Amino acid sequence: MNKFTKMHGLGNDFVILDWRDDRRRKVPEAAARRLADRRLGIGCDQILVLRACDTADLRMDILNQDGSPSGACGNGTRCVADMMMHELQQDRIQIETDGGMLAAWRAADGDIAVDMGPVKTAWQDVPLASAADTLHVPLDMAGLDYGGLDAVCHSLGNPHAVVFVDDAERVDIERIGPLVETASLFPDRVNLSVVSRRDDGSFRMRVWERGVGITMACGSGACASGVAIARRGLGEDENRIVMDGGAVTISWNRDTSHVLMTGPVSYVATGQLSAEITALLEADNG
Repeated sequence: MNKFTKMHGLGNDFVILDWRDDRRRKVPEAAARRLADRRLGIGCDQILVLRACDTADLRMDILNQDGSPSGACGNGTRCVADMMMHELQQDRIQIETDGGMLAAWRAADGDIAVDMGPVKTAWQDVPLASAADTLHVPLDMAGLDYGGLDAVCHSLGNPHAVVFVDDAERVDIERIGPLVETASLFPDRVNLSVVSRRDDGSFRMRVWERGVGITMACGSGACASGVAIARRGLGEDENRIVMDGGAVTISWNRDTSHVLMTGPVSYVATGQLSAEITALLEADNG
């Protein structure tokens, strides 16, 4: 119960707890914050808890740095898929999450692909606080005066807002990220991606994740951006998304609305948690 694995997908890093022998144990908020702390804990963007599942190879619960739950984590899903495919000696795996059942497999080049499921584009599904065309959601609805920009909003198990700009590098995402995340327009908060087209036809994306902040990569954010590019007609249905930590390929099937992400994963460490952190994990678990 006190062992962990640390992995990352393009710098988007995770502490993985394998609790498949206990479906009821929870991660207290204080323990999540300590695990995610980069000075006092292991350090990560999200904590992934693996559990036994009757309808899939396993279940994965996702917690942000602040201990809040997340319905989807694309890079984390790819990391866990690689780890479990090695263990189970399979090339394909099914993972149950709060955001739905996800299929992942080993691509021909050794990268890990995941079907993140159908993208939901109705304003109620994002969700937004009031009715709006999710292809063009003015940011002034969120109480922001940001040059008349609007966002493409949809849900991939968690809410996303994608804003297209001339140069993503020039956007002060550290300032506007928390403002958009907590705006009243987004009752469940929101992940913000700012995107610009590069000369080679790929797209540069920078991201602010709800409950985390700026991250080197965000799998569901890359999926949201790829779908937004296609919905706006700014690119093809398959696009290369370049984040701070590297690139993934995003493919959107318009007929099924499913979105696929393919990219690399990396292992960092395995180890044993200290008695102090173990005690925090055991708090409130009887």
